[in-house]
This record gives sequence, structure tokens and C-alpha cells, in this order.
Amino acid sequence: MMAEIQTDVVVVGSGIGGLCCGAMLARYGFEVILCESHSIPGGAAHGFRRQGFTFDSGPSLYSGLSYSPSPNPLRQVLDAIDEDLTWIYYDTWGCDLPEGKFETSVGADQFCDLLKDLFPGERGQRAVQEWRQLQQIMEPYGRAAMGIPPAALRGDWGVVRTLIPYASRMAEHLFRIGKLTGPFSQIMDEAVQDPFLCHWLDLLCFLLSGLPASSTSAAEMAFMFADWYRPGVRLEYPQGGSEALVNALVRGMEKHGGQLQLNAHVDQVWVESGRAVGVILKSGQQIRARRAVISNASTWDTLKLLPSGSVPASFHSARHQTPACPSFMHLHLGIEGQGIPTDLPCHHMFVNNWEQGITAPQNVVAISIPSLLDPSLAPPGKQVIHVYTPANEPYELWQDLQRGTEAYEQLKQERAEIMWHALERIIPDIRERCEVTLVGTPLTHERFLRRHRGSYGPAIEAGKAIFPGNGTPLPGLLCCGDSTFPGIGLPAVAASGLIAANTLAPLDQHLRVLDQMQLGLNS
Repeated sequence: MMAEIQTDVVVVGSGIGGLCCGAMLARYGFEVILCESHSIPGGAAHGFRRQGFTFDSGPSLYSGLSYSPSPNPLRQVLDAIDEDLTWIYYDTWGCDLPEGKFETSVGADQFCDLLKDLFPGERGQRAVQEWRQLQQIMEPYGRAAMGIPPAALRGDWGVVRTLIPYASRMAEHLFRIGKLTGPFSQIMDEAVQDPFLCHWLDLLCFLLSGLPASSTSAAEMAFMFADWYRPGVRLEYPQGGSEALVNALVRGMEKHGGQLQLNAHVDQVWVESGRAVGVILKSGQQIRARRAVISNASTWDTLKLLPSGSVPASFHSARHQTPACPSFMHLHLGIEGQGIPTDLPCHHMFVNNWEQGITAPQNVVAISIPSLLDPSLAPPGKQVIHVYTPANEPYELWQDLQRGTEAYEQLKQERAEIMWHALERIIPDIRERCEVTLVGTPLTHERFLRRHRGSYGPAIEAGKAIFPGNGTPLPGLLCCGDSTFPGIGLPAVAASGLIAANTLAPLDQHLRVLDQMQLGLNS
């Protein structure tokens, strides 16, 4: 029988939320073991290699990470663990929308210029006026959303003390809190009537949360407006791809004494006398946690780890019935790059039909060609491409299929066709250029990410429900990740891991780290 391992905290899952949690726990001086089922860390943000090409598996759009102090919680974690990356800057991406093909930039002035080009004359002028009015309305909401750094939040009463330095900001924006927790459409409708602007904002909401403007929280969009439409803004990409970001978090955790265990599949949360006391791995290894177990798995997958009867039936039922966003289709391509224009934007967004609704299956396709920014991701003269349908692929189409069967392979080809079509509008001869072709499905998502129905995350609609905090009815068990507050998206999951770690940290240590980070934001 294997000897029991002991530590202070066990974190389940090395997605961005789990990595941020583990790194901050180590920074606070806890003994922490982070258990990852797979052979590489990162969850949906992991990178992988094939035939000399380095692929991003998930996120490809980053901002607010290259400067400090930053309102981005992921940057706050990197600052706390004293880690950084080399950042590559750009400000333009391509769009292929029902209105036509064009390039657009972050920054309000550039977007207003685009509106004038798309709609010459009176309509363009009205659209610019509406956009400027929305900016004015959003400006105080942006300050409210960014005024309290996530690094100051925790899930216990100690938050009263950690928020004292930000009390004046909270008082200033107190009357806006209600709208920030509601749907963005409530604010958007005050200023915007132009159909294109309504569709555009719906698209931005969908890319952030997997939901339309009527269901995306105003806080998420307030943060985005404050970040993307400020003077001199640039988007960022980590040199080395998302893998480099994952590695920075792992380095920060390990240099503060934390441990990452790969190929360590957690089979069950270990419960004794009504308390979570550790985890039991598939191998039979037991890891006892003196302080807590923190699950970075989704709400549905966390429930699968709990012994029967360890949480009240009402809690289990409510969490199990949480609605789920759809899944993804992916194309990962390594291609011959000769003859591709060097000024091609690295990111492109394709929308087939606004009238179908932004969440309609396969209506939106995202394209990322990160090797245009970082040539080291591909062999000389080659390019690496990631195409995906962002949280609009129905799992129901796949749930009765078996991987490797003829029916599965046929459906893969059929459902990948929309991605090829979008990419061919940018690189017409793309199919002849391919040297590596990988097609991912919801079953791929489910299998490799240990992800319930391959889902993007909970489809919790702003104004109707809120993301739960990190606590559970089982003493000793906390949660982080996109199933907990503040929700879906890279900054949000980083914040969830940060908050979970803060909740366990002694108050004096938390305050000391906050002081060292000097988070004088929006002063």
C-alpha cells in the first residue's frame, strides 16, 4: 500500500484558475500540491506540439497583462509571484461579417472611423454618436468594475478589512452595483439603436461569456470597455504562446515551494467525519490536506468527485442542474506559409448571419494565426493556425457517437466544414497547404479536459442568477474556476483562483501581499 502524502492544501486541476490558486497559496506560505490528470498543465489553456508546430488549445486574445499595476487579475497573480513574460503587441484584427470584410482596431477613435467607412453619410454619423454616448455611459461603470482589485477579495469576513483601502471608491459607485450585476443590454439599450452596433456588442458579449448581451453581466463588458477603448491601448500575445503563460504560473508556484503532480488523476475527494480531508488518486495514492481541498473542476465534474451523501441533496441537485453552454469544434493546422501576406491580421472573426442570433450553432467562427506574431511557433516558412466555433457546437449531436467509428469521422468532416469555409475566405488554398490537420469535437473537449459535455462553462444569465462563491456545504472543500464567481473567461477564472487562495490566507499575510503589490488602481 502506498504511503499517505500530507500537505496543507490540494488543488484539483491545473487550468488557469487552479494554477493561479496554487501559485498564490504557495506565495502565502502554504504547502500545496496541485494534481493534474494529464501529462501537461494548463487545462483549456495548454499548448501542445506536432511536427515542429506549437499550438494553442484555447485562449488566444489577451490584454491588460503587460503592465503593472493592472486591473487584470491574472496580471495581479503574476505580480504577486514575481513572474513575467515577453509580450508581443498588436492592435488590429480582421472581420468577415454580413456587412463585409474589413479590419478593425482596439481604441474608440479607430472604431468610430470604421463606422464612418462602413456606413457613409447620416447613418454612420448617428452610429458614431451612439457609440460615443455608450462610451460616456460606460466610463463610470468601467471605473466601478475596475476600482476594486480582485487581489483584495476573499470569501470570508476578512474581506471587510482587505477592502478598507478601496472604501471611498466603493461608496462612489455603490448605486451602480445593481446594474453591474445585471445584463449588459440594460445599459446598452440606453444609448444604442443602430442594428450593426447592437450586433457588434452582442458578438463581443458572446466571445466573453458564451451568452448574448441580454445575458452577459454588465461588469464583464464594463471591464472590457475600460480596457479596450482607452487611449493608446494595444492587445498582447505571450511569446511562446499560451504554454508560456502556463509555464510562468507553474514556475511561480514551484519557486515558492508548491508542487505540481502530473498524470495524477483525482478519483475522489476524501471525506472523513463530514469534512474534506484530501483526495484519492486513481492510482490509489492518498493525499491528505490539513487545511482544504480546492476543486478547479467544473461544477458538474466536482460533484462526480464527491462521495455519496457528503453534501446535502438540495445542493447536489441545484449544482447538477446548472445550465451549460454548448461546446466547440476545433481545427489545428500546421501549414506551408509561403505567399501568405505578412501584414495579415493574426486574428479574424467570421459571422455568417446576424438574424440567426449570435449563439446559433456554427454562426460564429474564430481564427487565430499566432505565428504571424511569433514565428518561433512554427518551422521556418510555415504558419500555425487555430480555428474554432466558440461555444456554439451542440453536444447533443455527438453524445451517442463513439470516437473512431465511421459515423463519428463523417460527422467530424461535416461539422468542420464551416471552419474550412471561414478560413478559405482568408487563405483560399488553405487545404493544399496543410501539413498537420487536427480536428477536435465536443467529445475531444470532454475527454481531454475532463469536461462535462465538453461545455464552455455554466450558462448563468445575468439578472436571473449569479455565479456562486467558492464555498460549499462540505467543510474543507472550496471551488475555483469558471463555475464560481466571477464566471467565464480568462480574467474571471484567474480571479476565482486568486479569491480562493485569499480565503485561506491569514489576514495579515493577505494584507502584506496587497501592500507589496501596490494596487493603486483608478486613483
